[in-house]
Amino acid sequence: MSGPIARPEVFAVAPYVGGESVLPGVARVVKLSSNEGAFGAPPAAREALAQAAANLHRYPDGGMARLRGSIGAAFGLDAARIVCGNGSDELISLLIQAYGGSGTELIMSAHGFAIYEIAGKLAGCVVHKAPEPELIADVDNVLALVNDATRMVFIANPNNPTGALLGADEMARLRANLPAHVLLVVDAAYAEYVERADYDAGVGLVDAGDNTVMTRTFSKIFGLGGARLGWAYAPPAIVDVLNRMRPPFNVNAGAALAAEAALAAPGWIEQGRAHNTQARALLAQRLIQSGLVVHPSEANFLLVDFGAPSRAQAADAFLRGQGIIVRNVTSYGLPSCLRITIGTDEECGLVAQALSEFVHG
Repeated sequence: MSGPIARPEVFAVAPYVGGESVLPGVARVVKLSSNEGAFGAPPAAREALAQAAANLHRYPDGGMARLRGSIGAAFGLDAARIVCGNGSDELISLLIQAYGGSGTELIMSAHGFAIYEIAGKLAGCVVHKAPEPELIADVDNVLALVNDATRMVFIANPNNPTGALLGADEMARLRANLPAHVLLVVDAAYAEYVERADYDAGVGLVDAGDNTVMTRTFSKIFGLGGARLGWAYAPPAIVDVLNRMRPPFNVNAGAALAAEAALAAPGWIEQGRAHNTQARALLAQRLIQSGLVVHPSEANFLLVDFGAPSRAQAADAFLRGQGIIVRNVTSYGLPSCLRITIGTDEECGLVAQALSEFVHG
């Protein structure tokens, strides 16, 4: 033994790789790989972050009382049942550390967000993936995996990277048929983009009992991905657990001020949602006209199927040659697909034109 040896669980997962941002030799990159908001952050949020520099020597409020109050006011929630984190990923990891561990099992959908598997395995959980017919999470397939060792079920709704959504009735059926001791975590990172009438981001399920958590983020429609800020809405007992688990100052002061300003920006959510709905439909139409298969999406991205892994790789390379970066989703078990973020109208037009040239060229 020549040095410290990490736990074997550390080597059971591949490191998470985020969307790329740079193409060597390309001056202007059209980045559509990370599901970032099309318009960046609200101007008031950028100004608030700049002003925070004057107090960089001060520690932030560890409990984020003011930010939690702003979130509660914006979404009609009890601020005492909100916990803020360094991105929703941190809160998801803390939940898994608190309720999972060696000898426990975690269930997710087959093409669910990668962090559930990564954090689950690092905590020592056995991770099971429920098959997704038609790339939509299946409640019956999830329930079929539940056993005495099951402690947590994760559902991203809408899901990343497929964009699929489970309606409120199906989510309620899932919760009703899970044992009471199994924690259901509803990851609603893309909730602000959804327009379907049968959608519940998770608030109803959290309010109905003591065994469901909803996680949300400022990284998408609010454009604060670089600030790393997420939040959870949970029953009081789980809030207590998260507050015991989280680091003392896990949210930086600048991120909190930017988030408060973003929440107060008039019409920001409505503007972003309206653009996303219109631009997503137009991009999907143009890609379908080019002969590509586009999966229905309720989020700010489209999953496009090229029919074969080699064709998806060729399309990815062609787009890169045009200065456009999208997301290869082979690691999600979808090697024939690419995920394309809904950017500005210009960016969507560029990727539609490039893929038309790829298909016909």
